[in-house]
Amino acid sequence: MITRLSRLFLKTLRDDPADAEVPSHKLLVRAGYVRRVAPGVYSWLPLGLRVLRQVENVVREEMDAIGAQEISLPTLLPREPYETTNRWTEYGDGLFRLQDRKKADYLLGPTHEEMFALTVKGEYNSYKDLPVVLYQIQTKYRDEERPRAGILRGREFIMKDSYSFDLNEEGLKNSYQAHRDAYQRIFERLGVKYVIVAATSGAMGGSASEEFLAESPVGEDTYVRSEESGYAANVEAVVTPAPASLPVDGLPAPVVHDTPDTPTIAALVDWADAAGVLDRPVTAADTLKNVMVKLRHPDGKSEILGIGIPGDREIDDKRLGASVEPAEVEMLTDADFAANPFLIKGYIGPKALQDNGVRYLVDPRVVTGTSWITGADVAGKHIVGLVAGRDFTPDGTIEAAEVRDGDPSPDGRGTLVSARGIEIAHIFQLGNKYTDAFEVDVLGENGKPVRLTMGSYGVGVSRMVAVIAEQQHDEKGLRWPSEVAPYDVHVVIANKDDAARAGAEQVVAGLDARGLDVLFDDRTASPGVKFKDAELLGMPWVLVIGRGWAEGKVELRDRFTGEAEEIPVESAVDAVVARIRA
Repeated sequence: MITRLSRLFLKTLRDDPADAEVPSHKLLVRAGYVRRVAPGVYSWLPLGLRVLRQVENVVREEMDAIGAQEISLPTLLPREPYETTNRWTEYGDGLFRLQDRKKADYLLGPTHEEMFALTVKGEYNSYKDLPVVLYQIQTKYRDEERPRAGILRGREFIMKDSYSFDLNEEGLKNSYQAHRDAYQRIFERLGVKYVIVAATSGAMGGSASEEFLAESPVGEDTYVRSEESGYAANVEAVVTPAPASLPVDGLPAPVVHDTPDTPTIAALVDWADAAGVLDRPVTAADTLKNVMVKLRHPDGKSEILGIGIPGDREIDDKRLGASVEPAEVEMLTDADFAANPFLIKGYIGPKALQDNGVRYLVDPRVVTGTSWITGADVAGKHIVGLVAGRDFTPDGTIEAAEVRDGDPSPDGRGTLVSARGIEIAHIFQLGNKYTDAFEVDVLGENGKPVRLTMGSYGVGVSRMVAVIAEQQHDEKGLRWPSEVAPYDVHVVIANKDDAARAGAEQVVAGLDARGLDVLFDDRTASPGVKFKDAELLGMPWVLVIGRGWAEGKVELRDRFTGEAEEIPVESAVDAVVARIRA
């Protein structure tokens, strides 16, 4: 196939778009691959669509290779199945909801567990039909509050979602592993650098869950790993190693102190140090910070929750959100404090919370026998020596405190270091959450009903285009690996000589005849403009037909290495084909 730039629906831009924050967003817009229609909504132009289709093809080939079968379900879905699983409510504001002219409720599908479960229920009734894996590559919708970074986080996106149905847990584990292996092959073919991390299941439900994160400094997900053991987890999934409980016998009784003007941890530590309340220097880790939040539950009810963490830590909003899902977290308002006068800002302690029926959860490090400096529930007063398990008993623990570099690894081997990544895939062992909801049974070998067990596996197809752009670009523009490049080779005429132009036509025809997709810059623009566009557009190979034509030479440039070599005209086609197919 030959595509002439003089006819291609393409306009490149010299300046970055004003709303672009990350390199992939800037370059995909500047290179004419995508165009913004609305916040989080993008059009795919010819070059972008070719890359998107190439990514789809890789994903499809690897899914087919594990025996998965492709189907296509509607994007416009009725409310009822999602009401059955409570996800109509649990998804909160992230769900696009709409009504038809008869006022019936619908949604734009964010993911399709319910519909796949119902599809299998409607078609299969015998154990002989199982196992089965079904998938689709389809547009999804999520009402992101703050869509950003172009197609990395949009409201409309393309995802491959597949679902396995098995007769037992062993079958589920096999399906899960098959997808895990297939995903690794996909990302290796796409040239993506990634890490697999333990993750939380969130609104999807189920047990085992792992994320594939593309390594990127612009990623929204923070993950941690132990270099010593290979442990890796999304921060939301990190389980804090709890220290052993300590004996409480013989510990001094708690003492209330006047601590005027100490509403912050820093001010409290300064006071405690100056007052010498401990027989050593006081640090923020000696204090117990009590943070108040409001949980809004899916049924519309709300509750105030107290969270106790060591004072040298901050609350991590993502970890807190993951711990209380499907509830949503809100900060307390002045009206909330006014309605609960026992909440004294800056001086809140465990006692008033528990005396007033407020649920109180603590960091796993707050174990029995640990002694703390914390609020005394009176303005200008703190208590020293409040012992967990003796003076207060939490209602449980919560993973809400930040995870820091140097923290012990949950597997007990080494310490954690953090990095950032972009979520590109997520796999779940759902178990029976959805098959129970819809009673997806088949007759077993013994003639009795067997409840199917289910897995869910997603890959961000459109996001992958941006991820490759993020990881592979350089200061000049995009650089596409051959597996996904819009064209195999970009041929540039850098000479207005009629003989060179005629020769270029012959070379391009020869490349086409050998089965290569060719982007042919036949425009009358200056060589400088053509070279800049070639670098911006990012084909892996650029063949320059310029001044050397009169001497029987052309130049082949490797977009990744920057290396260039002169090739005799008569062997140009063979040389290009050999490089591309090496």
